[in-house]
Amino acid sequence: MAMTLRLSAEEDRALALLARAQGSSKREAAVRAIVTAAARTLDDAAVVQLARESVREYTAAEERLR
Repeated sequence: MAMTLRLSAEEDRALALLARAQGSSKREAAVRAIVTAAARTLDDAAVVQLARESVREYTAAEERLR
């Protein structure tokens, strides 16, 4: 599903810095941030599974917490 995300100049800069730090595109950085935040916030098994499958950092952090 397509979506347009409107960001302020400051938000776009933050996203660009995040993407650069992750070695990814801004799109991928935004997706990772959304999935990670959703997995941490929601009690939803499907979201947690999505995070495990798509965000390596989430799985590594989850393993460290065990």
